[in-house]
Amino acid sequence: MEEKSTWARLRWPIKVFIIALPIIGIGYWASESGKLGAVGSKPATETDTAAGKSWGETEKSASSKSKPTAAAERRTFNYVPEKPVEGEMKGVVEVGASGFNSFVINVDKQKHWEIVSKDFGKSFVYEGMATTADIRQGLKDYIGAMFDKGVKSKNVHFVISSGAQKEPKTAVIASELKKMGYIVNLVTAEQEGKLALKSVLPPSYEENSYVVDIGSGNTKISWMEGGSIKSVEGPGAKYYEKELKDDAVYASIKALAEKVPASKREICFIIGGVPFELAKEIRDGEERFTVLNEPGQYSSDKIKIKSGLNIYKAIKDATSCDTFVFDWDANFTIGFLLSLK
Repeated sequence: MEEKSTWARLRWPIKVFIIALPIIGIGYWASESGKLGAVGSKPATETDTAAGKSWGETEKSASSKSKPTAAAERRTFNYVPEKPVEGEMKGVVEVGASGFNSFVINVDKQKHWEIVSKDFGKSFVYEGMATTADIRQGLKDYIGAMFDKGVKSKNVHFVISSGAQKEPKTAVIASELKKMGYIVNLVTAEQEGKLALKSVLPPSYEENSYVVDIGSGNTKISWMEGGSIKSVEGPGAKYYEKELKDDAVYASIKALAEKVPASKREICFIIGGVPFELAKEIRDGEERFTVLNEPGQYSSDKIKIKSGLNIYKAIKDATSCDTFVFDWDANFTIGFLLSLK
């Protein structure tokens, strides 16, 4: 009998394995080296690459929509106030709950005005670092700067806000001013709301808009009704110092904002320290008016900003207004200047 060869003696499963092994190896090598993908396919073109890039950009854009950027959401307010004609320079220093603010304006007989200079947040008095002499010198510096801008002595005014009147050190400032021969004007929260409206609400918007001033000591909401100014007051952005809770303040402010007539809720002109900080994040150049983002689009680790956002949200929720316009030049003390005969 003829002797079988070694291959013939092998069982068929082993033969299959031996035959398949090199085929599997070749296939693996081709796959790893890219040879397998090249077979039967065309080379990549600039069009293919561009399409891939475009798709990537679209994906990036789509993902960014879940968290809007300030630039993407930015809105503008294109109102241009009338310029004063043959105006006069007037200056005012506000003694506020957080420090000094000063303004110089050019105003004419028709009450058209424009800002000449503004200086915010001189808070050395409230930080406990000032002596009586320091206060006197600081006030002299303010007055001297106004003289340099053409403001006459008779047109320099001092206003102490309602919030600042609750600060013990304000009495020292008022005393020094009186010694220097100046009249100190004390205003109530209701007056502040009305004065804020005089400076920030354009006459052409009186029928459909209202005004908010979120100060450190209190929040004022005002609007025109029947030819007169209506104003209400609630807690300010530093309500945490009075141990007031967020929920309680939200409810209080919301109830006040609900008093704004439905016809006046189209636009809210807003000023104050916290709105200033919010507008600063998205301001475009030196624009006069900045439309704020939604309250939920802001975040901060500063307690005053968080508290101010709580107030802002309460007002928005109460009125359903979607346009909050911050005016970089307006202030209730300018309203005081505009109210002078």
